[in-house]
Amino acid sequence: MAKTLILKRRVGDVLVATFNRPESLNALSTALMKAIERFSREMIDDPARVLIFKGSGQHFSAGADLKQPPADPAPLVQRRRDAGLGGRMLRAILDIPQVTIAQMHGVALGGGLCIATACDFRVAARNASAGYPEINLGMNLMWQSIGLCQRLVGISRAKRMVMLGERLDAPTLADWGLIDELCELENLDQVALNMAERYAAQPPIATQMIKQTLNQIAGALDAAILHMDTDQNLLTATTEDRRQAMLQFLTKSPATYNGD
Repeated sequence: MAKTLILKRRVGDVLVATFNRPESLNALSTALMKAIERFSREMIDDPARVLIFKGSGQHFSAGADLKQPPADPAPLVQRRRDAGLGGRMLRAILDIPQVTIAQMHGVALGGGLCIATACDFRVAARNASAGYPEINLGMNLMWQSIGLCQRLVGISRAKRMVMLGERLDAPTLADWGLIDELCELENLDQVALNMAERYAAQPPIATQMIKQTLNQIAGALDAAILHMDTDQNLLTATTEDRRQAMLQFLTKSPATYNGD
């Protein structure tokens, strides 16, 4: 019997969705990403007024699952479609009608942080950390998410986060505007629920229209530009720099990049 990848719990008008791969730090396997995309699309028929995303176990999500077996060789046209899964998942989250809250603990890295920034709000434990380590693997930041980061922290800090691949602590990210509320880990469930219930108590039609309008204004250029990040990733996958970065990741040996 297949494992349930997203656990659901209702608290009044609030739906809590939990990523359920704790043994893998809730790493985003292909199966989990497809489950998140499907679940997000199904929210259009759900009566909940607010959705909380959280992770089971010790972390929100460690990002893309680099340990899953490689896919069978496929023509470039299919690999390009497959590489667009993360972007489709993020767009599905952005399209959720209800107010969305990311409840962050442990680490939220790479794709995990992309999911959090696609939500309307982020609540985090003080000892949480987050970042985009893709650059350290010789990759660009994908999933049409770079604009989400830039809108939250500003262009200079977005460049720093994405170009340096640092893991930053939650208080720093709260100061930068990426995290909306901090609390102690033991209070995280209740603080996130309290925030959710405040939005759930608002008139839902007006609230959801306001969300949609603000998202459309903020991301007006995204569809015109960010579709290219999939092709950029396919390009970086062919480089020697990418091979060196992956070798460094696997062996902890130093890498030298020559722009090839």
